[in-house]
Amino acid sequence: MPSSCPMPLLHHYERKQEMTLRRHLSSLPLPTAADFPRWAYEPKSYFNFEVIHQSKKSLARVGRIHTPHGTIDTPGFVAVATNAALKAVDFPKADKAGQQLCFANTYHLMLQPGTKVIKDAGGIHNFTGRDRPFITDSGGFQVFSLKHGSVKESLESRGELKRSTVKNKPHWRSGITGANAVKVTEDHVIFKSYRDGSKIILSPESSIQAQKDIGADVIIPLDELPPHHIDRDFLAESVERSHRWEARSLQEHLKDSRERQQAIFCVVHGGTDVELRTKSIDYLTTLPWDGYAIGGSLGNGRDELRELLDWMMPLFSIGERSSKCRHLLGIADVESVHNAVERGVDTMDSSYPTKLARCGTLMTKNGLIRIKQGKHSKSHGVKIDEDCGCDTCNHYDRSYLWHLFKANEPVALQLATVHNIHFMNNLMSELRQQILSDKI
Repeated sequence: MPSSCPMPLLHHYERKQEMTLRRHLSSLPLPTAADFPRWAYEPKSYFNFEVIHQSKKSLARVGRIHTPHGTIDTPGFVAVATNAALKAVDFPKADKAGQQLCFANTYHLMLQPGTKVIKDAGGIHNFTGRDRPFITDSGGFQVFSLKHGSVKESLESRGELKRSTVKNKPHWRSGITGANAVKVTEDHVIFKSYRDGSKIILSPESSIQAQKDIGADVIIPLDELPPHHIDRDFLAESVERSHRWEARSLQEHLKDSRERQQAIFCVVHGGTDVELRTKSIDYLTTLPWDGYAIGGSLGNGRDELRELLDWMMPLFSIGERSSKCRHLLGIADVESVHNAVERGVDTMDSSYPTKLARCGTLMTKNGLIRIKQGKHSKSHGVKIDEDCGCDTCNHYDRSYLWHLFKANEPVALQLATVHNIHFMNNLMSELRQQILSDKI
């Protein structure tokens, strides 16, 4: 295009080029089962999932995931340790509260401390001193969230962007979030570090290599995360791109998967669109994944999520699909846990319980307790939950916790977090017992 071309025409020209490329890529054949080695479909000595009991009343089931760093009972709650650390509590206290599997974020660990630091330490287990299972994501969720989701909101809500911008003077932080923050090509994603503004390129292959450096027991392929409200044609293109990226991720993973002894889960996409979600399941389940993660947009609220699970989860019970574990990404409030477990979800991660704790909201069988409310000031001798056996409930009452939060004592966050983690793991244990008894 001539350099003198008006900007609207230039943008129109670039848009046409982009659409032409997308149509071309969507017509390309995806890798098939035959494109992967036979041994990749064989059982792994270092990772397997066993179903102990299938409910006679629903799709719910009890199982165990065996990993190089221990066993995970399912259904199970996965606590989010974003920076290879749980917020407000250390791993020994969380493990004592029943935590088995923890979720760390590759995006954040790439930026700080850097995956090479973790690799040089001997992997995430040595780095953290925790000899229990870890799972890492690809970094894709956080990267695309810079454009339209939680990372953007998190940075802006803390005032990071405002504090780092001098009035009328451009600053490197001004381009790390927003509509133009992330550039997507067929080969990779380009974004800026929120720490220093440096350009970072993330591809399916580099994401897998980063996760191999981190050394988690389960890793996730790079995928694209479109927003909830998106044109169907663009959603279809996004699903196709995710399939191509995930296939490339799997090919990279298999180069040394037996030596590394890591499992890899695919990520099923398609939003709430039945045709696209079904197409994603039908394609991805033909490839040699060790488990299935359910990602992308999961609806607008609990009701849409439940409706999505109603028609989607039976698709995972067809044939050999039922032998693989199923992980629900980013959802674990109590109502959604019940809905997911009854429909056959095995594990689910969420920062919801620990975020609640840091806000002074405690989880109980009878609902949420907002411990900062004045009515708790005189609750002497009253436990958070009479049936709870966590360290917090065994040693402290509501009145003391009310005082700690009102006085802004840091230990309040730890005590509340220990309780909520224990609550979630106890909830999952009770659900497993109900499934074994065919009550759900």
